[in-house]
Amino acid sequence: MSDILIVDDERDIRELISDILEDEGFATRKAANSEECMAEIGQEPPALLILDIWLKDSQMDGIDILKTVKRDNPEVPVVIISGHGNIEIAVAAIKQGAYDFIEKPFNIDQLMVVIRRAMETSRLRRENTDLRRKETGAAEMIGNSAAFRALVAQLDKVTKSNGRVMLTGPAGVGKDIAARYIHSNSARASAPFVTVNCASIEPERMEEVLFGRETADRGVEPGLLEQAHGGVVFFDEVADMPLGTQSKILRVLVDQQFQRVGGSENVRVDLRVISSTNKALEAEIEADRFRQELYHRLNVVPIAVPTLADRREDIPVLAEHFIRSFNEAQGLPLRELTDEAVALMQTMMWPGNVRQLKNLVERILILGDGNGPIEARDLPREEEKVEDEGRVVLSGALATLPLREAREAFEREYLLTQINRFGGNISRTASFVGMERSALHRKLKSLGVVTSNKAGARVAHVEQEEDMV
Repeated sequence: MSDILIVDDERDIRELISDILEDEGFATRKAANSEECMAEIGQEPPALLILDIWLKDSQMDGIDILKTVKRDNPEVPVVIISGHGNIEIAVAAIKQGAYDFIEKPFNIDQLMVVIRRAMETSRLRRENTDLRRKETGAAEMIGNSAAFRALVAQLDKVTKSNGRVMLTGPAGVGKDIAARYIHSNSARASAPFVTVNCASIEPERMEEVLFGRETADRGVEPGLLEQAHGGVVFFDEVADMPLGTQSKILRVLVDQQFQRVGGSENVRVDLRVISSTNKALEAEIEADRFRQELYHRLNVVPIAVPTLADRREDIPVLAEHFIRSFNEAQGLPLRELTDEAVALMQTMMWPGNVRQLKNLVERILILGDGNGPIEARDLPREEEKVEDEGRVVLSGALATLPLREAREAFEREYLLTQINRFGGNISRTASFVGMERSALHRKLKSLGVVTSNKAGARVAHVEQEEDMV
């Protein structure tokens, strides 16, 4: 997409503009009518379209072509060629999205100023698109735990279809990265990936942001749905979308078209929809905060993204990935993690999930001294901590229990943490805690700790005692 397409029904005009541009080092293509024009664009969109308003013997005039190009290839600047008597139409074309217009008979110097400016706009738009696509591709899925592998297996199954996907899970688990993974491994990977942050857009502006608007002063301003045409629109935290907007999105999903705010013409779009939520949408429906019809349209393929607590084995590789990323992006120190630091990170509570881990790594790298290894003492401690002289400071609840109950409570919590840290692997847990496997099994049984399958991995929990009859 680096040439200029010239569309004019007058051969002399086409040839003249083409010769001028080729003398200036530009590659050109030519079309005499709307059919030839659309065929050339369909073969490969140009970097710039120079378009006459009036086209003889054509099914579409210049305005019709302009509307189609701005709908299907909005990144292509369109320069309108207009006769003296058509200035009002040319100005109207600019309100429809044209970059500029050139009046016939045109001055060569003026022509080149407009075209160079338009080509620079085209270059910047292409670079911006390329950067967005690189950012999408950089959203790597990192991990090797059973829960993580189960997630990737589910995502791989939906990449080759256009089915709507609903990603569920608490904040910070990486639902946005999972959505980008689906996009970057799909047939739409070269098309846009547009995120709609439903929680951060003001309700009164939501429809304008989604559908765009048309005004007499500013002309056409495409919304996020139009920008996502041909690609993926990701409704992040869709439960926060206003009820009024939900009904309109429902119609878009059914009809694949909408009208801009202030507009009267239908805008057709080809979209794949991926949504995410950290709320129970069934409860939102019961509370009349979410439309049941929209839920069924969006929830075609539900996929639960596991929490960091469900994939503790991935914590070391995630932390190392973030260290490398911050080194490359911000020049922060490329530090290693000691075994003690890794062990502590795997036993910590992570209510903020992967996002919390990423923020913690960044804070340690910014505030840390030197380039030495990250030690356990560099990490924040939770309820219980070891002081310099080796004393353990107990939580208030544990300190009030008799010795036998306190010991059992500590052992139960300690072994639960270690088993979950190693993804339910009893052999690895036994090796770490320094017990024989059979002895560990007996200890777990005496403490009422059992393991079960969850999110593709074995996790431990305390067996609830049945009520005595």
